[in-house]
Amino acid sequence: MVWLRRTTHYLFIVVVAVNSTLLTINAGDYIFYTDWAWTSFVVFSISQSTMLAVGAVYYLLFTGVPGTATYYATIMTIYTWVAKGAWFALGYPYDFVAVPVWIPSAMLLDLTYWATRRNKHMLILVGGTLCGLSLPLFNMINLLLVRDPLEVAFKYPRPTLPPYMTPIEPQVGKFYNSPVALGSGASAVLTVPIAALDAKLNTWTYRWMAA
Repeated sequence: MVWLRRTTHYLFIVVVAVNSTLLTINAGDYIFYTDWAWTSFVVFSISQSTMLAVGAVYYLLFTGVPGTATYYATIMTIYTWVAKGAWFALGYPYDFVAVPVWIPSAMLLDLTYWATRRNKHMLILVGGTLCGLSLPLFNMINLLLVRDPLEVAFKYPRPTLPPYMTPIEPQVGKFYNSPVALGSGASAVLTVPIAALDAKLNTWTYRWMAA
């Protein structure tokens, strides 16, 4: 059953990495491309940190080798840059897709797994918390460097943008004053149970392949 185990493992990594790119495009361009960039940064932080935990924790526990979380984040980064280049080649602005900064948060997961002597529970609790806290902080660079979202949104309207997401007047600061702090807090809380569920998925996968 070794071949089945390896095939399942690599198939999972490829599928999650590809879907990570799709989620980045659908979350990233709406967030940095429209005028509600600040308020939706919380949604971006939660989606990206939990998505990173799904692949990275599974990969770490499946292989048991520290460093594979960073490898997984690198795969997602490469895929997203390819997608960014594809959209740019189609005539969309360079800022249409903002590539998230996953790698530093993945390195924290690897470091936690290594420092705790490959303790699964510490990876879930400490690693998940660090991942959720750090990802919004690192991605604040994207939010600061991207061009004015309102200007870009009206200059390059998305042909597939539904009516309820048509750019409106800016709402920056209306709902909360610190999207980075709120995103970090929410991500830190949600990434831990997601990591735990992913660890359970790893166990179920082993049982399925051993059956």
